[in-house]
Amino acid sequence: MFVSDFRKEFYELVHNQRVLLFVASDVDALCACKILQALFQCDHVQYTLVPVSGWQELETAFLEHKEQFCYFILINCGANVDLLDILQPDEDSVFFVCDTHRPVNVVNVYNDTQIKLLIKQDDDLEVPAYDDIFRDEAEDEDLSGSDSEGSEPSEKRTRLEEEIVARTTKRRQRREWEARRRDILFDYEQYEYYGTSSAMVMFDLAWMMSKDLNDMLWWAIVGLTDQWVHDKITQMKYVTDVGILQRHVTRHNHRNEAEENMLSVDCTRISFEYEYLCSSVS
Repeated sequence: MFVSDFRKEFYELVHNQRVLLFVASDVDALCACKILQALFQCDHVQYTLVPVSGWQELETAFLEHKEQFCYFILINCGANVDLLDILQPDEDSVFFVCDTHRPVNVVNVYNDTQIKLLIKQDDDLEVPAYDDIFRDEAEDEDLSGSDSEGSEPSEKRTRLEEEIVARTTKRRQRREWEARRRDILFDYEQYEYYGTSSAMVMFDLAWMMSKDLNDMLWWAIVGLTDQWVHDKITQMKYVTDVGILQRHVTRHNHRNEAEENMLSVDCTRISFEYEYLCSSVS
């Protein structure tokens, strides 16, 4: 399920717990991890950090540590696969997933107990509706007729014919629903893309708790830049997120005119350089 209040539904839950961090080996994940580590160190949260590069490493690390932890945090891994099916955890295990990979697996979205998604819902997720992809198994049970011994043969025959029609209709509806489900999931899962930087998500958490620092802001900028230079996000998404970070930069590094020409080692500024597209003429 999507977490709506990161502070109450995530941070305050793990605040007094010992947690395990699984962190992917990309720059954005490392920056997000640095921000979360800074928050944990500030609040004396006990944690163990395990870097992972692929599902095999994640499975191996989880099997090694699962008996010692109930709360697991996954950064830039886990959102786009059926996490419970892969890891087969105990029922008391809870996973907090902060991941930029899209699309988000629908099982993770609609699991209300063990999967908590730390994902900005203002991203264009377009998750299918629950009733379009999940069906109550009780609805699929065949109608069972209960013939009364005292019934007349004609009544039994009529009841049997009605049951046959009902079963046939139910099977046809089931096939039609499954066909629609396949089409919906195909449209939803056919393209892979990336959402908001995990470093930005973690910085937003720090900001909501009034614990954001210039170092954290720098890590958020680096995480977003990593997405941009590796063509993981569109120019429109990049410009939008840069605008968000620019406001934080202004807030953290406000200077008056007398200080404008003075430099500080703690000062942060976002600036842009023109890119020159050179083409050779043959």
